[in-house]
Amino acid sequence: MAHDHSAHDHHDHDAHGHDHHDHGHGHGHGHGHGHNHGGHGHSHAPKDFGRAFAVGVVLNSAFVLIEAATGIFSHSLALLADAGHNLSDVLSLLLAWGSVVLAKRAPSAQRTYGLRKGTILASLTNAVLLLVAVGVIASESVRRFMEPTQVATLPVMITAGIGVLINGATAMMFMRGHDDLNARGAFLHMATDAGISLTVVVGAGLMTLTHGLGWLDPLLSLGIAAVIVIGTWGLLRDSVDLALDAAPRGIDVPAVRAWLADLEGVTDVHDLHIWAMSTTETALTAHLTRPTNVEPDAFLHTACEKLATRFGIVHCTLQVETGDGADCRLAPAEAV
Repeated sequence: MAHDHSAHDHHDHDAHGHDHHDHGHGHGHGHGHGHNHGGHGHSHAPKDFGRAFAVGVVLNSAFVLIEAATGIFSHSLALLADAGHNLSDVLSLLLAWGSVVLAKRAPSAQRTYGLRKGTILASLTNAVLLLVAVGVIASESVRRFMEPTQVATLPVMITAGIGVLINGATAMMFMRGHDDLNARGAFLHMATDAGISLTVVVGAGLMTLTHGLGWLDPLLSLGIAAVIVIGTWGLLRDSVDLALDAAPRGIDVPAVRAWLADLEGVTDVHDLHIWAMSTTETALTAHLTRPTNVEPDAFLHTACEKLATRFGIVHCTLQVETGDGADCRLAPAEAV
């Protein structure tokens, strides 16, 4: 639930002798401002699953190292690709955990938003590194098609089988949290990993039985690489958007604008900006033209509270202008 920071009401006189009410943080316009911030109703950060996340990170980190070493030893690209996919989920879990830590860091005089934006930079770095890894896997897979390599299938089957057990057990720990968005996401990731590890086991088994399907290993690695690309591409796109201060996915900007325009007494909405302070927190600023600005404090606090509960926008700054809005230099649509 968001919390409003009540402002002290005072009067300013502008150059024309008009009175303005100022609430919250001034922008140099001498109009009313409302300011609000608090918890995000749709947070993807770990809540009551700290132990499950800790166990998942430790087990999967250890398994990634074992799987990568075995893949190198057995010459199995499929196992190395599976290790890369497991690593992507470890990074995702760590990123979710890190968002909690960074969000708790208090703002400083220089970093007035604290370190929240660090989660977006970490997410972007994560996506880029994974795509680079996929490129290496795909390049090696193509080479393996032209120059087949004998794969030691028994170590591959044993290691991938352990992966099925670890990922399956980790997924089960998150089953009880299906009502929690973050826990549900973790469950789906771990269940997918278990399925991919099982595919590697079956592929290694087929190579053992046939002695002639050496192309199956690079084919499986390409399939796993494709799965990583599909998952990572969305992460990369969203991370770039958030880094460029685009409105987060899931926020319907026209709907927010229409809702603000329908507020009591509002005749115009301009200079509307919605962006991500972190991977889990959204901020908004807007100018509202409200000629009959009755009960200004109550209006601002109620608007910010409803923006938090209705749209998940937890940090809202609203500037109320009591004129016709035409004299605001930020009123034109092209002004930023």
